[in-house]
Amino acid sequence: MVQRKSGHVTLLDVARACGLSVSTVSIVLSEAPLSKHVATKTRDKIRAMAQQLGYHPDAFARSLRRRHSQTIAVLAYDLSDPFCTPIVSGIQSGLHPADYLPLLMDAQTQRRLFDSYLKMILERRAEGVIVIASWIFEETNLLADIEKNHVPIVIVGRDLTERNVHSLLIDNDAGGALAMRHLLDLGHSHIAVIRGPQELFDSEPRWAGVRRIAAESNVKIDPRLVFQLPGLEDPTFGFEGGLHFSRQMLSTGRRFTAVLAFDDLTALGVVRGLTSAGLRVPEDCSVLGFDDVLPAVVATPAITTIRQPLREMGLLASKWALEAIAQRENGIQKPARLHKAQPELMVRMSSTVPPQKRGHGSINVDRPT
Repeated sequence: MVQRKSGHVTLLDVARACGLSVSTVSIVLSEAPLSKHVATKTRDKIRAMAQQLGYHPDAFARSLRRRHSQTIAVLAYDLSDPFCTPIVSGIQSGLHPADYLPLLMDAQTQRRLFDSYLKMILERRAEGVIVIASWIFEETNLLADIEKNHVPIVIVGRDLTERNVHSLLIDNDAGGALAMRHLLDLGHSHIAVIRGPQELFDSEPRWAGVRRIAAESNVKIDPRLVFQLPGLEDPTFGFEGGLHFSRQMLSTGRRFTAVLAFDDLTALGVVRGLTSAGLRVPEDCSVLGFDDVLPAVVATPAITTIRQPLREMGLLASKWALEAIAQRENGIQKPARLHKAQPELMVRMSSTVPPQKRGHGSINVDRPT
């Protein structure tokens, strides 16, 4: 057979191999109504030859004819973050039954890449956009350009309903409150806190929930035991941040029996730092995270955390995107929707009552080792 320039088997290749016209082969393989007028023997011959050659329909050509790309762009702020993985899994599971292809892009926490990919999404004629991002970026005009082109947008991790963007996120205030309440119920009153980066939308409401429950319980949070992770592009973000701040906590000379970390990776860094200093988690100090990503489940000790229903949020995002596309096709316009998922406390090995509550001597967590 002659080498094809594209490398793909075409209708023409099948037609030549069968000794038939391209139109006849096309009618049969597309299962058009006219195919019933083609002899059964001929139809069987065409299908067998198509299978033998490895022919598959040209979705790109079909999309040009129908003016539908059957793709939904999925733009993640950082695919290396375990937070994104279950969301993407949920999106893929939601799109597959509808025969939509997720066009996955990783912005790597870089604003330049984020903007570049948004431009490519418009150029590639994606029918919808799902953004996984929780940092501040709404000043970009590209989201407005996408809206002007009537491309439905769903964002996971932010509330942009004021900009007519369907939004899904966790109730961060409730999550912060749930985390603080768990530690207080265990009997902790000396609690160190690692806040999230200022650029992250989650940081402030989560911190507000922590402070609200502390105030209601008349527990004062020592400002010398409150730390904030640096910007997203800083190498100390996440695990390294938890490791770094655990050492700083110990160096303050202040007493603490628990650490409330911004997320699970930060909590894992704290566990590493405390363990390296000769302390035991949770016997000497409890550690609590946020998100419930896989590393928190399989770690030793497994991390007590506030669970976000990440995969379920991905499924809902895909459902909303498909519904918005259908509504657009039918000329229906509906206001942007907001869904705040409820957090759930997952109690594991890394949290317990403070040493003094267990009726025996405790290690001075507040003294550098």
